[in-house]
Amino acid sequence: MAFAPQQAILSLGDGFFDPVRPARFPQTILRFRNDRAAASVGLDGLSDAEWIAHFGRFEPLPGSLPQPLALRYHGHQFRVYNPEIGDGRGFLFAQMTDDRGRLMDFGTKGSGQTPYSRFGDGRLTLKGGVREILATEMLEALGVETSRSFSLIETGEALHRGDEPSPTRSSVLVRLSHGHIRIGAFQRLAAFQDLEGLRTLTAYVLQRYFGEGDGPDAPARLLAGVVARTARMAGRFMGAGFVHGVLNSDNINVTGESFDYGPWRFTPSWAPHFVAAYFDQTGLYAFGRQAEAIYWDAMQLAISLRLIAEEAPLIDALEGFADAFHREQAQAILWRMGLAPRDEANDRALAGAVERALQQSGAPLDSFYFDVFGGQLPDRYGPEFDPVRGLLATYRARKDRSANPYWRGAPQSMLIDEVESIWSAIADRDDWGPLHAKVAAIRAMGQALA
Repeated sequence: MAFAPQQAILSLGDGFFDPVRPARFPQTILRFRNDRAAASVGLDGLSDAEWIAHFGRFEPLPGSLPQPLALRYHGHQFRVYNPEIGDGRGFLFAQMTDDRGRLMDFGTKGSGQTPYSRFGDGRLTLKGGVREILATEMLEALGVETSRSFSLIETGEALHRGDEPSPTRSSVLVRLSHGHIRIGAFQRLAAFQDLEGLRTLTAYVLQRYFGEGDGPDAPARLLAGVVARTARMAGRFMGAGFVHGVLNSDNINVTGESFDYGPWRFTPSWAPHFVAAYFDQTGLYAFGRQAEAIYWDAMQLAISLRLIAEEAPLIDALEGFADAFHREQAQAILWRMGLAPRDEANDRALAGAVERALQQSGAPLDSFYFDVFGGQLPDRYGPEFDPVRGLLATYRARKDRSANPYWRGAPQSMLIDEVESIWSAIADRDDWGPLHAKVAAIRAMGQALA
């Protein structure tokens, strides 16, 4: 397709963002370009030099935003309200339409300081960029709606960080996302009692991302849409065995697309208390508490919208989260098992039996889903799995396992030891081969699952 630039964000007016300038980097070494994602927005034909000009030096894309914009928002971080945040080391670089007709954003990470950087340097470590590539590629393959790591460019600066060996290499990342409007953007407007701003942002999200018009019930429809989309995200996290790590309200996109990967992990087994961040000492964002955390964030949106809406329809919208989450989790588990859904009651029963068996047995998640794909569970899985076997007999496969060579190999995973091994090859030998090989293997898995 041809590149289709957009400037939709400008319709909000300058009260929602601040024009900024990108950092000037000593070097711009292209390390990763996502041509698969680029094809979806008509940019796969760029030469490497053109790519670096746009995504390393941030020369504007023709017809899109004339200069980068740092978005304004607040948010709860580990349940503590913080009014001093916003785009602190990133910005909205461009907007466009993709091959599905959706409004898309290019957002950055590590592109320099903004008015919201506070004491930060506005930079991103190269390791952080590599980790985000691995997270987004794995999640996309596992059926989670996620931002896509579009570009990673090494920038030649030596960064000092307190939580990893320093000095360390630096990078700038570009993400392709279905919007960057966070729940925290609504919280900021509510904190300022900006009722007109809340109405404007509500109408923008409904029109641009939900395909709906404005009206008296707009806030309730917005909340219902966000509840449905974020419940889907929570359910798919569980099916993928993924722990985001920082499910703060400023990290929740109203489109329900997962993004912003810091201390993420994939859990080796179904372990509800497994955490991704060493600083999450209370387990607030543990694997088994992610739905609770995301629901809490949705409640903060409801509280913000209460300034422009009646309470009852907002409560009704929130009450739909639990059912939506359980339904989405069941669908995510069945999808990963390669099974065609039946009906909600049976699907939930099977998903619940799988969850209990995995938790009781401690079986490796990736191996289990690989072994059971298509509905046949090997005998080596013990008596904890007998309820699963009984229910499997009533399901049919949605794909022929024998049709793809992936199922004749070994399961792909993305556990922390492999992430560190991939990074070590880069850090020690500047060897990017393991990263590119892993991305290719993940995409092959995604094709087998799709």
